[in-house]
Amino acid sequence: MALYECVFLTRPDLSQAQVETLAEQYAEVIRENDGEVTKTEFWGLRNLAYRVNKNRKAHYVMLNVAGSSAGIDEMERRMRLSEDVMRFLTVRVEALDEGPSAVMRARAAGERDDRRGGRGDRGDRGDRGDRGGDRRGGGHFDSGRRAPAKAEAEA
Repeated sequence: MALYECVFLTRPDLSQAQVETLAEQYAEVIRENDGEVTKTEFWGLRNLAYRVNKNRKAHYVMLNVAGSSAGIDEMERRMRLSEDVMRFLTVRVEALDEGPSAVMRARAAGERDDRRGGRGDRGDRGDRGDRGGDRRGGGHFDSGRRAPAKAEAEA
């Protein structure tokens, strides 16, 4: 049996229960074709990098699948026909991760940062200011017109 990771995006107006039902329907398609879904992760409602079908957000779901290509083909066919699925990507992999995915690990790390004040690493910028710009005479929008270095040293 081949190993696959499938991530699909659903419309943002669906409820969490509807998204879970969709994931279970696709898992059932895999099982009907003598495959197995080893892990299902719901990444939640997340912002998209760009608009997809006039939506700025989508529910993300990842399935780890051990099965035949026939099962994957049928699952993808049903995803294409579904109005609830906006995008999907299935990738064949050498091995399936047993633990949480990178997205879930990052989310767990983000939750820990939120408990510490939600600032992340913003305090580690040294003396560069809030944007890393030069603070001498003019602030952020310095026009670049300065006295020569010798004149600054004398002042």
